[in-house]
Order: sequence, then C-alpha cells, then structure tokens
Amino acid sequence: MTEAPVAPVLYLDGVSVSFDGFKALNSLSLIIDPGEMRAIIGPNGAGKTTMMDVITGKTRPDSGEVFFNGDIDLIQLDEADIAQLGIGRKFQKPTVFENQTVSENLELALAGARRVVDALSWFASPADRERLAQVLETIRLTDAQDKMGRELSHGQKQWLEIGMLLAQDPKVLLIDEPVAGMTDSETVETARLLRDIAKDHSVIVVEHDMAFVRDLDVKVTVLAEGSVLAEGSLDAVSANEQVIESYLGR
Repeated sequence: MTEAPVAPVLYLDGVSVSFDGFKALNSLSLIIDPGEMRAIIGPNGAGKTTMMDVITGKTRPDSGEVFFNGDIDLIQLDEADIAQLGIGRKFQKPTVFENQTVSENLELALAGARRVVDALSWFASPADRERLAQVLETIRLTDAQDKMGRELSHGQKQWLEIGMLLAQDPKVLLIDEPVAGMTDSETVETARLLRDIAKDHSVIVVEHDMAFVRDLDVKVTVLAEGSVLAEGSLDAVSANEQVIESYLGR
C-alpha cells in the first residue's frame, strides 16, 4: 500500500511584497519539509528578512500563498497566533534576560508558552524539569545553568536564545545569522547544535558565513531580488554562474 505524501511544514507560492515601490519579495516560492533544515543565503536586500517576516505574520504579502502543515493559511493569522502554532523565530542579536540565570531564562520561556494567569507564579513540574534538562544539554549550557545571562559569552547567549525557543517546543525554528560575532570554535559547535535540533524540528537558517553553511551540510536556497535564484548543495549553488555574479563574486 502506497503511503500518502507528507504535507510540507511550510509552503510559500508566488509570494510578493512591495515597500514604497521596491519589491522585497517577487513571486517567491519555497517548500520546507517536516524535519528538514534549510540554509538561506543571498546578498543584502535579497528578501531573506522579509521572507521570515511573512512566515511569522509580521508582514502581510501583497499576493501569494503561505501555508503551514499543509492546510493552515498563515496569511489569515497574526503574529501571536502563528507563534502559538509552533513557529519560533530567533533574531540576529540575542535578547536574553541579563539578570536571570540560564535556567531561569529557560523557565520563563517555558512558562510563557503555557496558558497560565501569571508566569511569575508558575513552577516547573517534573516533566518540565526533564524538558529543561534536555534543552540545557542540547544548547551546551548544562554546566553554565546557574550563570547569569550577563556572564555568558556572545556565543553562549546565542545558544541560550535558541534554547528559549526550544523550551516552547516549536515545530519550525527560523534562525537569523546565528554565528555572527562568534569565535571559530563557537561557530563549529553551533553547526553541531543545529544539526542536533534538526533531528526532530524543521529549521531555516539565514546566514552569510559560507564555512558555517558548509558545516551544516544541508540543502541551500539562494535568494536574489526577492526570488529564488538557485537551490541545491552548497557546492552546486556555488558553481552556478548567476549565483557567482549576484552574490558570491562580490
């Protein structure tokens, strides 16, 4: 018996967005499968941030379709509804609670995902504690769980913010330039961290660091002028003459 095809976790078709006459997205189409990690690259102004804004409900497209899990029309939902569905976004600059410990940051993220009257009165159940321990291990901060946010290195703050997303158990993570400002060793470890996360989440990584993209070892989508210019392995897109001309050759 043939199994029914699995619906994509994200489906964008013909998505266009204009700002004051500038086409930030120009009939963009993109499919992300469940459990897939995809790297998105491209020059500044290619539409990478606008694409994430559309997926998370921050920006409504002028035209096109955006569906989650097959049949959920994201264009009809606001940012809070989309986050509740399980689409989490990490911006380039980490925003952790500097005067809270690593564990407290994660607890606040987990509490915020719950329907409670007041997150400050929330306390973790044994299942929550187990979940938090798993997140700490995944983000390489088990030994730093009692450190204040302000005591972490830049790379550790990036990991903590990824962990704060994970604590809410999203189905899809959108991660913007996670290794900007990291040391070489932190960059290598971040690639391992994201590969671990991608074992049971869909992950979209927007990045300029080509060495890091190579370490991810995933399918790459190149955006240019608001559209998909090329897709494939990093080696394949790097050899594409249009990609070299519009991005890599700069």
